[in-house]
Amino acid sequence: MNSENSDKNENAPKDKNNVVVQIIWGIALTLAGIGVFFRIPEVMPRIEQIKQFASVMFFIRFSFYLLGMILIGGGLKKIYINFGILKDR
Repeated sequence: MNSENSDKNENAPKDKNNVVVQIIWGIALTLAGIGVFFRIPEVMPRIEQIKQFASVMFFIRFSFYLLGMILIGGGLKKIYINFGILKDR
Protein backbone atom coordinates (compact mmCIF):
# COMPACT_ATOMS: atom_id res chain seq x y z
CA MET A 1 0.00 0.00 0.00
CA ASN A 2 1.19 3.49 -0.82
CA SER A 3 2.11 5.70 2.16
CA GLU A 4 0.09 8.60 0.70
CA ASN A 5 -3.07 6.47 0.64
CA SER A 6 -2.57 5.33 4.22
CA ASP A 7 -2.20 8.96 5.37
CA LYS A 8 -5.44 9.94 3.65
CA ASN A 9 -7.28 6.97 5.14
CA GLU A 10 -6.07 7.76 8.65
CA ASN A 11 -7.45 11.31 8.47
CA ALA A 12 -10.76 10.38 6.85
CA PRO A 13 -13.79 9.61 9.00
CA LYS A 14 -14.41 5.87 9.24
CA ASP A 15 -18.17 5.63 8.85
CA LYS A 16 -21.08 7.47 7.29
CA ASN A 17 -22.54 8.49 10.67
CA ASN A 18 -19.35 10.32 11.58
CA VAL A 19 -19.40 12.18 8.25
CA VAL A 20 -23.00 13.26 8.84
CA VAL A 21 -22.12 14.46 12.35
CA GLN A 22 -19.21 16.46 10.92
CA ILE A 23 -21.52 18.07 8.33
CA ILE A 24 -23.99 19.01 11.06
CA TRP A 25 -21.12 20.43 13.12
CA GLY A 26 -19.99 22.47 10.09
CA ILE A 27 -23.51 23.85 9.67
CA ALA A 28 -23.58 24.79 13.37
CA LEU A 29 -20.24 26.60 13.08
CA THR A 30 -21.41 28.49 10.01
CA LEU A 31 -24.66 29.54 11.68
CA ALA A 32 -22.77 30.64 14.80
CA GLY A 33 -20.52 32.81 12.64
CA ILE A 34 -23.52 34.38 10.92
CA GLY A 35 -25.06 34.96 14.34
CA VAL A 36 -21.94 36.83 15.45
CA PHE A 37 -22.35 39.23 12.51
CA PHE A 38 -25.97 39.93 13.47
CA ARG A 39 -25.15 40.32 17.15
CA ILE A 40 -22.22 42.77 16.84
CA PRO A 41 -24.34 45.89 16.11
CA GLU A 42 -26.52 45.13 19.16
CA VAL A 43 -23.64 44.56 21.57
CA MET A 44 -21.19 47.28 20.54
CA PRO A 45 -23.16 50.23 22.04
CA ARG A 46 -23.14 48.47 25.42
CA ILE A 47 -19.41 47.79 25.18
CA GLU A 48 -18.76 51.43 24.22
CA GLN A 49 -20.34 52.53 27.52
CA ILE A 50 -17.58 50.78 29.48
CA LYS A 51 -14.85 53.37 30.09
CA GLN A 52 -11.97 50.89 30.11
CA PHE A 53 -12.75 49.75 26.55
CA ALA A 54 -13.15 53.22 25.02
CA SER A 55 -9.58 53.36 23.73
CA VAL A 56 -9.61 49.89 22.13
CA MET A 57 -13.02 49.89 20.42
CA PHE A 58 -11.50 49.37 16.96
CA PHE A 59 -9.62 46.29 18.18
CA ILE A 60 -12.73 44.86 19.87
CA ARG A 61 -14.88 45.40 16.77
CA PHE A 62 -12.13 43.89 14.54
CA SER A 63 -11.84 40.88 16.87
CA PHE A 64 -15.57 40.18 16.78
CA TYR A 65 -15.70 40.36 12.98
CA LEU A 66 -12.59 38.18 12.70
CA LEU A 67 -14.18 35.63 15.02
CA GLY A 68 -17.30 35.57 12.83
CA MET A 69 -15.25 35.11 9.67
CA ILE A 70 -13.21 32.28 11.21
CA LEU A 71 -16.37 30.49 12.34
CA ILE A 72 -17.99 30.81 8.92
CA GLY A 73 -14.81 29.81 7.09
CA GLY A 74 -14.16 26.81 9.31
CA GLY A 75 -17.75 25.65 9.08
CA LEU A 76 -17.85 25.94 5.30
CA LYS A 77 -14.54 24.11 5.01
CA LYS A 78 -15.83 21.29 7.21
CA ILE A 79 -19.03 21.03 5.16
CA TYR A 80 -17.12 21.04 1.86
CA ILE A 81 -14.61 18.37 2.92
CA ASN A 82 -17.20 16.05 4.44
CA PHE A 83 -19.62 16.38 1.52
CA GLY A 84 -16.72 15.31 -0.70
CA ILE A 85 -16.13 12.27 1.48
CA LEU A 86 -19.84 11.45 1.51
CA LYS A 87 -20.08 11.88 -2.26
CA ASP A 88 -17.11 9.54 -2.86
CA ARG A 89 -18.79 6.73 -0.95
